[in-house]
This record gives sequence, C-alpha cells and structure tokens, in this order.
Amino acid sequence: MLPFALGPAEGARLAAAWPLPALVYAGGRLSWPGGQARAACGRAGVRADKREGDGASPAGTFPLLFAMYRPDRVMAPRSALELRPIRPDQGWVDDPGDANYNRLVTLPYAASHETLWRSDHLYDVIIVIGYNTEPVVSGAGSAIFMHVARPDFSPTVGCIAVAKPVLIALLGLLGPGSTITIRA
Repeated sequence: MLPFALGPAEGARLAAAWPLPALVYAGGRLSWPGGQARAACGRAGVRADKREGDGASPAGTFPLLFAMYRPDRVMAPRSALELRPIRPDQGWVDDPGDANYNRLVTLPYAASHETLWRSDHLYDVIIVIGYNTEPVVSGAGSAIFMHVARPDFSPTVGCIAVAKPVLIALLGLLGPGSTITIRA
C-alpha cells in the first residue's frame, strides 16, 4: 500500500520534476518503483496478437489515459491523471463494426457495448489503458482498463485488475505520461 496520495497540482509539479512511475504487470503481480501488489489479467493470459473477445490482455507498453470513478461509491481520488465521474448513461463500445468502436459513448447506444455503471464493484474505479486508441483498429480489442479485482482475483476478460485500495492509492502517483507494461 502506498503511504500517501497527491492532489492534481502536487502531482503535476512532481511530474515536471521527476518521472512518474511506470507500472508493470507480469505473472499475477502489478509492480511500480517501491511497491507491488497481487493482480489479475485476462482469462486467456497476455497476448501480443490480442483480438476482440479473445479474453486476453494485450502485451506491450501503453499510456494510462484517464481515470473514472463511481461518485456514489468512491470519493474522487486524488491524482494528477485526469479524473472523470462515471455516469449511469455511459458505455464503452465493443462492436468492431461500429464507428465508435473502443470509445466512450452515451447510452442508450445501439451497438454492442459495456455499461460502465455496473451493479458489482469492478468499475468503481477504472483507469483507461491506451491500448488500440491511436488509431483504433477494428477488431483489435476494446475496453482495456485497470479496474477493481474480484475478491478471489479471478481472471478478467482482458483488463488488469487489482484490489480497490491499491488502485485508489496508485492514482496518487499517476499523471500525464504514466504507462503500464503488460507481459506474460
């Protein structure tokens, strides 16, 4: 567990003066300079050739784009990473044939999508991983997040998951330029 959290202004000053920590997922652990924690990845493991619906987490190094949180369940975490509250009318498109594939949308939405306002607690806090975002390639995989792990740390459908206190504490160290490397 991290001993402190930074606010946006403090995090921005720190980022300008000191490189932000790079996160690394490997072999069921998420690590960063000075810490590590148990983590889960996709049920199909880590793959360099990730495809939509394969259950794998993508291999590589990716930017952490922004974080989202459920304001009815979690106070706004402190972070230099951009924070957005999750609303009940938000989803993330997972239909490779849709023009908004792998993008945040407002619901209702006709194409297949993940609803971000979930009844379980997995998306109480999420960090959007910049996989297949610039440019978006249809069918290469969508909705790759860091999110809250299930109590038994069972595999995800492609995301990286950690305990909620770890995820919230990590946000205090992250900001623009933060990355995650995912490897088997």
